[in-house]
Parts: sequence; structure tokens; C-alpha cells
Amino acid sequence: MSREMLINIAEGRECRIAVVDNSSLEELYIERTGADSKVGNIYKGRVVNIEAGIQAAFVDFGAGRNGFLHISDLHPRYFPGSQKAEQSENIGRRKALKERLPIQKCLHKGSEIIVQVTKEGINSKGPTLSTYLALPGKYLVMMPWMHKQGVSHKIEDEIERERLLKILEQSRLPKEIGFIIRTAAEGASKRDIQRDLRYLDRLWYSIDRRIRNDNAPAELYRESDLVIRTLRDVFSTNINQIVCDSETIVRKIKDFLAQAYPRMKHRLMFYNEPVPIFNKYKIEDEITKVQSRTVELKCGGSIVIEQTEALVAIDVNSGRYRKQETAEQTSFAINAEAASEIARQLRLRDLGGLIICDFIDMRTEKHRLGIEKIFRDTLKADRAKIKILRISRFGVIEMTRQRMRPSLQSTICLVCPQCGGSGFVKSQESQTIEMIRLLQFASSKEQVKRLELFVSPSVAEFLQNEQRSAIFRIEQQSSRKITVHSSVNFTGEKYELVCYNDRGAVVKI
Repeated sequence: MSREMLINIAEGRECRIAVVDNSSLEELYIERTGADSKVGNIYKGRVVNIEAGIQAAFVDFGAGRNGFLHISDLHPRYFPGSQKAEQSENIGRRKALKERLPIQKCLHKGSEIIVQVTKEGINSKGPTLSTYLALPGKYLVMMPWMHKQGVSHKIEDEIERERLLKILEQSRLPKEIGFIIRTAAEGASKRDIQRDLRYLDRLWYSIDRRIRNDNAPAELYRESDLVIRTLRDVFSTNINQIVCDSETIVRKIKDFLAQAYPRMKHRLMFYNEPVPIFNKYKIEDEITKVQSRTVELKCGGSIVIEQTEALVAIDVNSGRYRKQETAEQTSFAINAEAASEIARQLRLRDLGGLIICDFIDMRTEKHRLGIEKIFRDTLKADRAKIKILRISRFGVIEMTRQRMRPSLQSTICLVCPQCGGSGFVKSQESQTIEMIRLLQFASSKEQVKRLELFVSPSVAEFLQNEQRSAIFRIEQQSSRKITVHSSVNFTGEKYELVCYNDRGAVVKI
């Protein structure tokens, strides 16, 4: 099996990282220079508003937009009158929502608070914050103000879990700090884990010093750039090669590997051929497909992905696939391929929130459960937190996926200025009918003596041909002069109506 990590750098503009498994694009990360991610950064912020109705506070942490902090993400150390023993929680044992005090009793306007960004702001929503801090290393995650140690659920071997916990318990752990052993620690030596522990200890010492000395709002800790984050979180021994087309970044990767994976430095390769790296490995077309609304399946079917602000709807279509003997077998075969492809697209596009997957109807319970199993098994490779409900009689699977950053679509695309993101614009006939109504209304105003309408060339042509008699009739009935202007500055549904009085001054209607 050939598994590679490809890193493409457009100096000063963009960084793209692709994980390719046997020439198939499995993971894709894109970060633009002008849109650095704040996820993982730690700040000293100040509460600017408390909304008791939604049990949340809005925090100014110096990033331009206030962050959103829900009561469920408020650490007990901020609860009023709590004793020291009550201010700490065990790893994986947060207080239930019903056990928490109302947020208005815990915080007040002007309170200084230490927060970490857990989700980027999307559209009109500000970033999501938490006071439960997490500092990730290669093998460990440090959680200040927490107790106990935990092991990633993805490490399933009980003997290995016990070995890793024993290594951690035998180490000199800082007080009032909990740790989670990451999936990457599976098979790691005691020396590797303790080296990671010392690094995190030094990092927290510097952050803690800034907490005491810096005034809010202030940045206390900045996450690593995309390359180092991806190497830390994604790179493992099953990646055979890292290929990068930037000498500067290659040197940075060498330094990282020397500390984290000294035995794997030979897997790094500098790419300096004239053909762009993603074209060389034939994944540029794959990335283009990821941006498409429709994804074709090898069997001839397809899946259609529609995104809204809070929900993603995915529909499976049979297309031209008719190889099986019965409709039930055909549905199962298409759904089986679609289940694997949907899981892949969720990772590539980084889709989050509520996701509804509508598979082709299957009558047999056995087939429905089979598709659900395929879907669940394929999603195990996803690093995001996922919750899935059982498949319904209608072949619908509801799930939620952790949203860590804006989706790929919102990163590389803008909302269409013509349709506003709906995917539709009114037909020329619909627009002209509305223009006629608008002209009738404006010409009925006593102070209006002359009207000028600026529209797109296509709408202007329709008005001056199909609706010429209607405009003439308005002019005759109102004794007003109406002029229609064709302007390339107006496209889609955009228009401008300018009204003048008898002195030539502009009149607002």
C-alpha cells in the first residue's frame, strides 16, 4: 500500500496538504495566508455581554469579532464560591448541564477569562470558545485545571492502553493538570512520551506566566501553522513518503521530524520538477471534483451534496446503474459504494453540523443494516467526533460531525452576488413584470416627473421589446417620461430606479 502526504506551497498565498492512498485523495487541508485559523489559540479575554436566555457569554478576545461561550464550556473554577477541590474535574467527567449554576451567577460584564477557540466563526456567527484548555503534543494532550489521565478510544488494545497509562503514571506529572494519550502514541516508547511531556510542561509554564502578567484582551498561545499541525495530528508510520515543493518548508519539516520522528527523516523528499506537484500525482482533478455539488460514483450512480448554514443534505441517486437482477440488489450495490464515498467526502470537504444522508430505498432490513455497518466502518478513519443514529425504514441516516473549521466550500468560494447563495435568479420575464409594477408605483407619486431605470442588458432588451406597450401605457396614463438604460454594471437581478422632480432633482420614493 502506497500512502503519501503531498505539500504544495504557493508562497505568501496558500498552503495545500493532501494525503493520497494508492493515488486516491483521502484527506485535504487548505489554508490561505490571509485567513489564518484561530482554532486552538488561547487568549485572555474580557466578558462584554451575558445572555441569560441562551446561557451564554460573549467574550472580547482581541480578534475583531466577539467569541461565543456557552455555560457547558465554562470550567468550575469560574463558579462563585467554589472550593479548590470543586474547581477541578476529571478527564472525561465534566459536570452535567443541570449541575451547573446559571451563567449570570458565574460571570459578569468585565470579567477576565482564559479561553481557547474551538471552532472558527462561520458567516454571521462568531468563534466558539471554551475555558477547558487543551494543549496538543505529538503523543499527549495536556489539559490544565483537570485531574486524572485518559487514553484515546481509538487505541483498542487493552494491553497497550495499560502500558501507556503506566508510562504516564511513572512520569513526573505537573500538579492540577490532566493528560490524554493520543492515538499516535500507540507503540511509542517511554522516552518519546516523556520527551513530549517535557515539551508540554515548558509550554504551559510560559502560558501560565503570561496569564498572570498580560492584560486582557491578549493572545497567550498561538497554534502551529497548517504544515506542523498536520504533521503532528495526521502523520504516522503508515505514511510512506512526505513530498513538499518548498525548500523553506522542507527545512521546517526536517526540524520537526528530528524531534518527533528521528527515524523517519529519510521519508521526506523535496519536489522540484517543472510539473506542479498536484498535477504530477494526478490529484488536481480530484480537488476540482471536491468543489462540485455532484459526485459521480464508479458504478454509474451519484451523490448530491447541498450545504446550508446548519445542515448538510446528501442524496444518493441511481443514475444509469442497472447491473443487478432486481431493484433491491441494485439499490444495495449503489448504496454500498455511496456510503464509502460519503464518508470520504465528509473528510475532504470538512463538512460539519447536522448531516442527513438519504440513501436509495431498500425494503430488506438486512440490506439497510448492511449499509449502516459499511457507513460506520468507513467513518472510523475520520478524526472528527461523530455521532450516528440508526438507519430509518426510508434509508435515511442522521448524524452529526464535529466542525473544527469552515468547510472547504466556504474557504475557497464566495457567495454568488447574483443569486445570494440560493442557486437561482429570477427569469427575465419575472424581473420585467416586477419592473413594470415598480414603474407604476413610482409614476403615481405626485413629485415624480421623470424616471430612469438601469437594468442588465438582457432585462433591458426584454423590457424594450416584450413590455414596450406596458411602459408606453404607464407614460400615457401618468404623463411621466420613462427611460430604460441597458448597463453592463447591472447583472442578474440588480437594478436601480432613479426618479426626478420637475426641477431635475432626485426624489426618493
